[in-house]
Amino acid sequence: LSILLSLLVPAHTIRSPDCGGILTPSGLKYRKSRPTSPTLAAGRGGKSVLRQDLMAPPAPDPSLTSPSRNQINSVKVDEFSLTLVPDTGMRLSIDVDLGITSAPSTTKEMQLSILADLHVEMNPEGNLELVTSACKPTLEELQSTEEMDSASSGSDVDKQINVEKICLEVSKLLLFPNERLMSLAAPFPITPTCQVQYVPLAVPMYSEQGIVISLQTTFQVSGTVIPLPVSPVPFSMPEPARSSPSHLSLAFSEHFYTSLFFALEMAGAFNMTILSPLTTATLAEKITQMGSLFQEDLPVVLQAATRSSPRVVLEEGRAILRLFLTAQIGAVSSVFQSFLSMDVDVSARLHLSVTDTRMIISAEAIEDIKLSLAASDVGPVLAALLEELFLPTIREEVPAQINVVLRGGVFLPHIASFTYTDVNVTVHKDYVLIPCNLQLEARTG
Repeated sequence: LSILLSLLVPAHTIRSPDCGGILTPSGLKYRKSRPTSPTLAAGRGGKSVLRQDLMAPPAPDPSLTSPSRNQINSVKVDEFSLTLVPDTGMRLSIDVDLGITSAPSTTKEMQLSILADLHVEMNPEGNLELVTSACKPTLEELQSTEEMDSASSGSDVDKQINVEKICLEVSKLLLFPNERLMSLAAPFPITPTCQVQYVPLAVPMYSEQGIVISLQTTFQVSGTVIPLPVSPVPFSMPEPARSSPSHLSLAFSEHFYTSLFFALEMAGAFNMTILSPLTTATLAEKITQMGSLFQEDLPVVLQAATRSSPRVVLEEGRAILRLFLTAQIGAVSSVFQSFLSMDVDVSARLHLSVTDTRMIISAEAIEDIKLSLAASDVGPVLAALLEELFLPTIREEVPAQINVVLRGGVFLPHIASFTYTDVNVTVHKDYVLIPCNLQLEARTG
């Protein structure tokens, strides 16, 4: 009885990754060539936040009998870097040179150094969020135009720059990257009715290889999340080569691609109409019973639909799409009139490439086609005759129509403002590996 009941109760959705990425230490340190350009952690806007805060006049202190004469007249952010701390998180390092005037003839140069430990948490909405776990600012004097009492002047400078507020400003620096992190889980269109979404399953892991994030793919068809086939094997991110110079390594499981084509099938993307060069008169020369069905010469059309779910098989060096169709063959006058149907099993090699943040998938030459008669109103038809009549059309049209569906590409998991360059797509057994570099799009304004 318990076995029977278990079959009646719907299975819970199994949350397991089917793709992911590793942000390498090189990617974490990535910055564009211009020295004033943003780093991966924060952009020019982050430096502006520090400058504005440091140069803002402090709130008056009622305990002081006279206002402080220290004034910060220059702020130069020399270093703004983010490094990986294995098993822990990341460390943000900021060095700021301050020019401080305490009297018309006295200029003091100070260096403010900030070390902040960062890590990624998952908020209640399921989005990843960058947070600080520790922050330590230090201030030291570089040089002065005249001798001053270091104790009193240091105290005045501390009051002027409000060191305690600096760590709050570091937290504010994370607002912009956290906005970008939310875009990682945004839904992306594949076709007008089908969308893909990459859902983080847990907080990232930190290793010497980089920051590892595991993702689970969900698909929506006409706004409804569809149940995907269960992955036969768990997927885990393959470790990148230690000598790899790439900023990022993305990996997609075989199950990811099968789920993608399953979702497209659910959206009806592989229901296709194929116009044959044949007519009812030319077919009657091969199938004699055709003459009694059609008195006039009409064009012959194939209406194909999937009869079972597509499957993608990843082998070393190649990806194969297996598509299982049933084609209704009929004549078109005022209505479509089917006179026979056949099962069509197609194996087509897939070509994978990346443009910007999209994976471009295309079906190349078909490697194998099998035709078999499913039903007939014109008597028995041998498989050899089916191949003679319809194989050339199917071989040409099925890949072409698949490519029409896929021509827009499939968005890869990415963060807004970043694109992928120097991409190398490698197909391995059971997964596809995509090492690439990051490129931050220029911001205007």
